[in-house]
Amino acid sequence: MNPQLPIDVDAQTGIWTTDGLPMIYVPRHFFVNNHVETEAVVGREVYAPALYKAGHRSAFFWCQQEAATHGLSGMAVYEHYLKRLSQRGWGLFSFIEADAATGHARIKLAHSVFVLAQGIAGVPVDHSKVCYLFAGWFSGAMDWVLETSGSAVRTTSQETQCAAEGHGHCEFTVSPL
Repeated sequence: MNPQLPIDVDAQTGIWTTDGLPMIYVPRHFFVNNHVETEAVVGREVYAPALYKAGHRSAFFWCQQEAATHGLSGMAVYEHYLKRLSQRGWGLFSFIEADAATGHARIKLAHSVFVLAQGIAGVPVDHSKVCYLFAGWFSGAMDWVLETSGSAVRTTSQETQCAAEGHGHCEFTVSPL
């Protein structure tokens, strides 16, 4: 896949942007090692809900910005979100199913950054659901779609299977609260 991401680098500040949003470019092992160490220090039971909340807020904001930048609306924004995530090295994201009217979705993640990094550059091998960081992203994007369509429905999301557990891919389920 040739992502064709529009990356601009400001010569004066060194700030990278894509579609007008500031970006940070770091090696996968750097990000994953920081993630794994933070989880080890604070515990997954504290870390996962914090990541969920931050991810939800960030996905909602991203959808709002990208809708305005590209003139997209509804599920086209969510589809664009999954495309951009896939282009940025997190893994390959796609809908298994999605229904904006009800707030339901199932998302497939192949080649997750968290699964691929296991056992490399000091990242320990973990056979649990290691891709939970993404869960808030998917409910945040769905909540943006729902809110902008006038729906009062809000959603939750969870990782329902992970490739680290031996499955062929990771899967996330979005459902109404």
